Amino acid sequence: MKHCLFLLIVLTSFGSAFAQKPERAKPERTKSAPKNEKPPITDYLIISAERDTTYVDTTLNIKKLYKFNYLRKDDFELLPFANAGQTYNSLSVDLSKNNLKPLFAAQSHHFNYKHIEDVNYYNVPTPLTELFYKGAFGQGQMLDAFFTVNTSRQFNFSINYKGLRSLGNYQQSLTSTGNLVFTTNYHTKNNRYNIKAHFAAQDVLNRENGGLTDNSLLLFINDDSEFSDRGRLDVNFEDAENKLEGIRFYGEQEYELIQRKDSTDALSIKLGNILSYEDRFFEYRQLTAYSPYGESFEATNLLSTTKLEDFNAKVYASANHSLFGNMTVFTGYTDFNYGYNTVLELDSGRIPNRIKGSILEAGAAYQKKYRGFELNGKAAINISGEFDGNYIEASAGYKLNEDLMGKASLHIHSAAPNFNFLLYQNDYINYNWKNEFNNVKTQELRFDLQSNKLANVSVSYTGVDDYTYFAIQANDSTPTPQQATERVDYLKIKAERTFKWRTFALANTVMYQNVVGGNDVFNVPEFTTRQSLFYQDEWFKKALYLETGATFKYFTKYNMNAYDPVLAEFYVQNEQELGGFPLVDLFFNAKIRQTRIYFTWENFNSMFNSSNNYFSAPGYPYRDSTFRFGLVWDFFL
Repeated sequence: MKHCLFLLIVLTSFGSAFAQKPERAKPERTKSAPKNEKPPITDYLIISAERDTTYVDTTLNIKKLYKFNYLRKDDFELLPFANAGQTYNSLSVDLSKNNLKPLFAAQSHHFNYKHIEDVNYYNVPTPLTELFYKGAFGQGQMLDAFFTVNTSRQFNFSINYKGLRSLGNYQQSLTSTGNLVFTTNYHTKNNRYNIKAHFAAQDVLNRENGGLTDNSLLLFINDDSEFSDRGRLDVNFEDAENKLEGIRFYGEQEYELIQRKDSTDALSIKLGNILSYEDRFFEYRQLTAYSPYGESFEATNLLSTTKLEDFNAKVYASANHSLFGNMTVFTGYTDFNYGYNTVLELDSGRIPNRIKGSILEAGAAYQKKYRGFELNGKAAINISGEFDGNYIEASAGYKLNEDLMGKASLHIHSAAPNFNFLLYQNDYINYNWKNEFNNVKTQELRFDLQSNKLANVSVSYTGVDDYTYFAIQANDSTPTPQQATERVDYLKIKAERTFKWRTFALANTVMYQNVVGGNDVFNVPEFTTRQSLFYQDEWFKKALYLETGATFKYFTKYNMNAYDPVLAEFYVQNEQELGGFPLVDLFFNAKIRQTRIYFTWENFNSMFNSSNNYFSAPGYPYRDSTFRFGLVWDFFL
């Protein structure tokens, strides 16, 4: 809490100090718009955490359909569980993170968790409201409500709440999640000083059942008609739940020490600082101990809580020269406190209760655009503290013409494994450990080609040393942390292209993956593909625009990772191949003014199966055929 107070005091005092400086900017000239004339849609700006600016998009296209889901982003490389709000199995592996310290526990519950880089800021000429609604499974609904307004040209605030409650079709699979995000940003009239801040409160609650029992799995696979009501299938337990919660305060401010007066000035220099404080905890509850997980300290009312307090401060200076580009140097301080309230003395050894300390980092970044070329680079290293860590990322891109853009990038990263690999405590005795692991070291070389006429293609080759993962070892029944002795080499090729003919279109996405080394610890499907064949046209004198058709998705069989509810993590298993089943969705989408309406019949082809082979993870069936309705509605006042 002391970090929260410190953050607020510093932000307020620093902002007040700059606000007291006299401003010599000329008064803004405003054009008087005709009455009742609406501002253009391009004036409703969205500013990312990296300061990339886009504007509100109310169009309807196939990519909007791919993002019309719980995560509100394309889930081509993910496989959802049966209920909305549950976790996702990964059909590929993302190794592009730049963290310099361990990540928190329960990573399977972070798919819908908004990190600092996920929060956007806004600048709008009139108040903007967006409502997202989609039906859930069983009893419950999904709603994402957003509102933003500029009280003046300089000051904006927004509030966003995304909530879900879904009972699910299987026993003990209820989900309840909430994401509340409040943002604000301000700049002086001469744009010399600006500040942005946000507050985020998030929670993810999942009731856990451990998957279907062996007998229920046979009934599901054989498509026994008496068990088409999935609530009649037995699950391994009906008394457990886990929960992830987080609260974050974030603020960033910047002052332009040397300002460009006009286009003839070559140099501007900016000073800035960033402060953030985040408190997260993960909790596992169970009324009665489940014997396959091994012995437990408590026979009833099991409760384990994992906490992390994370405070970060960063200062930076950037110089932007019209000839030499933009150069930024920064240094940061991190104070963290991860762990539990008890120390355990076991036969296997002593399990401490905390990993805490501080880290001092330093780094630099560079950007330059010149005649179609784009150069970017960023690097940072921990110069002192509890953990070693560093990263280097560099890219060079060239825009050959308005349609064709090519880019090559290099990413090198070294960081300690996640906190729950290093230290974990639970009422189940098997789930207690303290490890000393090497840093996970990643090197990635990537090439990207973007072209609407040809295709969007990405090729990446990644090498990982000391890869960490969870797995069940011989003569054991529960997953434990492991570190690979063999290097993992991972090739990934992804291509996207849409073909159009009159009012028909075919959207294609294909991904090929090959694990050259480390096949036993790094499991991904070799091929994943998605095709959407649809009709699109304007009806009723262009009052309605519609898209209707079918989406086909398929991935080859592979040793799909299994899910562990105690850890809320996936672990490697090599005994059972899953996949190789098609997923066909029928859809009818329409746009009327600023409203997009979606009707989807998910997993339509499962109605005609003689047996069921679709799973999201071992023991966890994928979704049955179901019809869902939803909409996105934008209001411009």
